[in-house]
Amino acid sequence: MKRPNWFQVSAEGGKAIGAIHNYAITGTSLPDDLIHLIFLRVSQINGCAHCIDIHARDLIKSGMSVEKIVLVPVWRESTYLFSGIEQAALSWAEEVTRVSETHASDEAYSAALSVFGEKDLVELTIVIATMNAINRMGISFRMKPLAKA
Repeated sequence: MKRPNWFQVSAEGGKAIGAIHNYAITGTSLPDDLIHLIFLRVSQINGCAHCIDIHARDLIKSGMSVEKIVLVPVWRESTYLFSGIEQAALSWAEEVTRVSETHASDEAYSAALSVFGEKDLVELTIVIATMNAINRMGISFRMKPLAKA
């Protein structure tokens, strides 16, 4: 079944989601690579092929190794590839993305807060929430990845 382009059907809705995405990538003090790493991990958890494709490409363009990108889903088993900040962000991204299971536990919050501080943790959570919203639109309306066979 063909599903509509949600940006075209609801231009104002697309514009609103675009505004929060723009804030997430340009309005926070978080490093670009960290933002795209979080966008990738959240998209992997949610299973959004379109977003996984885009953010893996963004990370490659920024100079991240393919070896590191491939191991993002199993970062806990390959921590030597990820900085302490990246590990804390990935852990919080998983906690927030799976909030119906985790309820953003006090332990996870305290661990993330100790690395990021209040403002950066709020901004990191905005980044995570933004990608979760975009994933839900992308998956629901079957946005295709750019990858070719």
